[in-house]
Amino acid sequence: MKYIKFLTVGIVFGIVMAKSEAISWYRIQEMFRFQAFHMYGIIGTAVVLGVIGVFLIKKFQLRDFQRNPIVFYPKDKSYKRYMFGGTIFGLGWALSGACPGPMVVNVGYGFIPMITLFLFAIVGTYLYAVVKNKLPH
Repeated sequence: MKYIKFLTVGIVFGIVMAKSEAISWYRIQEMFRFQAFHMYGIIGTAVVLGVIGVFLIKKFQLRDFQRNPIVFYPKDKSYKRYMFGGTIFGLGWALSGACPGPMVVNVGYGFIPMITLFLFAIVGTYLYAVVKNKLPH
């Protein structure tokens, strides 16, 4: 019962992803081929809402669910690692047709091939945790 609010947000997120067609492999391929604006509109809306959200968190000094202050640490000004990480993420997204959010929604919709993708995402996350301390952060 304690986690019902998180489950509710997850369900609403899944519905929004499905209704906006952000989970569609065809929509994602259209985006990477520059054939349609649909996904760029969704991503742009998410960025704008994220900026507004961060602004409100900072302005009203909001806290998380455990009542801890939300802290934004300054980012490193080096762009090389962001370019490298973004390229890897983008290639994975383009090749698989899904990023983490739509991938989980597609698993929930019962698309069997996405289960394989989800399992490899879990393996990749685990491997990152294993080598994290050896990477230049």
